[in-house]
Amino acid sequence: LFDKDILIYCISQLMAALNAGRPVSRTLHLRAHDLLVATNRETSGDGYRRLVEAFERLAGTRITTNLATAEVETTTGFGLIETWQIQRRTRGGRMVSVRVTLAEWLYRAVLAKSVLTLSRDYFRLRKPLERRIYELARKHCGHQPGWRISLAVLAHKSGSASPLRVFRRMIRDMIATNHLPDYDLAEEPGDMIHVRPRQVVLAPGEGPRPSPEALDEARRLSPGADVHALEADWRAWWVTTGRPRLRSPDAAFLGWVRKRG
Repeated sequence: LFDKDILIYCISQLMAALNAGRPVSRTLHLRAHDLLVATNRETSGDGYRRLVEAFERLAGTRITTNLATAEVETTTGFGLIETWQIQRRTRGGRMVSVRVTLAEWLYRAVLAKSVLTLSRDYFRLRKPLERRIYELARKHCGHQPGWRISLAVLAHKSGSASPLRVFRRMIRDMIATNHLPDYDLAEEPGDMIHVRPRQVVLAPGEGPRPSPEALDEARRLSPGADVHALEADWRAWWVTTGRPRLRSPDAAFLGWVRKRG
């Protein structure tokens, strides 16, 4: 799961910058500590070693597609990331920064808004089924008030190999614990599942935006936190408070960060 988490984190950072109207490029500059904390991993020496191993696997991952027409069959291979670099402090050996260059096709997909941002709490989900259900909810709910799907179709979309009765029990457990980020699940008659967002999802670019300087200050106030996720949470909170007019979005954002602790 760590390899996938790293890729999702990189894409989420890029999407957050796009949605906030900040300039972006195919190369991302990240703090190693922030990446580990955001993906709910240890920041020990072992955690940093695993980060290196994950980047090595990601760089070596290749995807092959096969397209056939009446006369020609074309096979194409491509990767997920193009290059990666980690800088360390020579004395302690601890990583301080990470530079990742995404593959061109992946970068274009992000620019085309063909991918969605995920909640920072996504990385705290440890069960693969919970993650997959969240991904499906994020994709199908979008900016709608809800999404209904039959249990059988949900099992198919999730890729579950469990019998339907077992899958039903797992979904009921998920409903009972109710710790899926952003969404509530409910069972309805006819073996239907209703997925509803807990709060209004802002469209890209909607709502107040803190400045890059305010984001830097938020990073200082909340070491290790994903400031773009904090920004998204604050903007969602702004919606729930009635979308008030803000004299200073920066001051409002930083005040919210301080109260949040």
